[in-house]
Amino acid sequence: MRKKNSWEGWRDKNIEPQEFSNEPISGFVLNKKVGDYKSDWSHRHAYCRVYDPRNYEFEITIENLLYILENCNSIKGKGLEGEFVIAYSGKDLLLLPVDSPDYKEITKYNEILHQKNYVKVKELILGGTYKTKSNEEYIYMGRFDYYDVKGERIYKENSRYSYEYVYTDINKGKYHYFVLKEDDRDSKWFSILTLKSLGEKFIETVSAECVENYIELFDKLECNTHYSPIDKSKDEYISYTLEEFLEKANRDWGFHCYGLDKKEYYIDKVYNKPGYYYYENRSNNNYYNYKREEGTIQELYDQIQPMYKNEYLINGKLYSEEYYYD
Repeated sequence: MRKKNSWEGWRDKNIEPQEFSNEPISGFVLNKKVGDYKSDWSHRHAYCRVYDPRNYEFEITIENLLYILENCNSIKGKGLEGEFVIAYSGKDLLLLPVDSPDYKEITKYNEILHQKNYVKVKELILGGTYKTKSNEEYIYMGRFDYYDVKGERIYKENSRYSYEYVYTDINKGKYHYFVLKEDDRDSKWFSILTLKSLGEKFIETVSAECVENYIELFDKLECNTHYSPIDKSKDEYISYTLEEFLEKANRDWGFHCYGLDKKEYYIDKVYNKPGYYYYENRSNNNYYNYKREEGTIQELYDQIQPMYKNEYLINGKLYSEEYYYD
């Protein structure tokens, strides 16, 4: 039923739809390969047609076929051994063997989900791993203040068009912080989950033991602006060397920098011509000042005396290094 809205749009309305219970059954037969051809305007990926013992056919991907053959036998003239259920991976329909590890894991997950034995706050352990309803695993980091940002547009006196945005940090109180277990990117940016209360979010304690990299994860958490907001008084302006400025220009089509006057500028390549131009970014008024000056990178470097800005959080942690992350 979860795919009903998708196939209702293209099915033949003259054919009466049938509804079957998705219980494990046997008797599936591999019929033939379809697709894997290319015309002047399209290419159809290869699929395998499967006969269902309930007297209809459907198509599965070649990846699904290979997975089936890893977990059961296909006997010539008799079809696939064992029982199967229908499943979905995104938009693709799958035939899933009940003897496969994936089916056993899904079955266990569904049993836990229907028990509604949700994890309570008193059960949380620092560094412990917990599973959500959506089958994601999170590591518990602790309960800390949660900061958000409120933006307000302030118009200048006697003007409807000249304005600036003023941002205020708001402490929304104590929240529980979690880190997505699968997020293993090699940087300080990672996915966090913050909850005022757990409610019915977690259905299982995967592990009550503290993960080995808890300290490393906490170091990353301390660099998150919800954990500690940005402290503008700690902004650090550092001059580019000419070599760094040249590297930036060669690597990026366009980039931001700051002049010696600490105004923000945008450096861009001149379209279809050699050289570069720059213009002041008047972002407080929500538009760019397109009065620009053209020249070589050396000339722009001498004119602007460019700098990049490092930002720090209230807790002293480095938040961004614009030279590297711009």
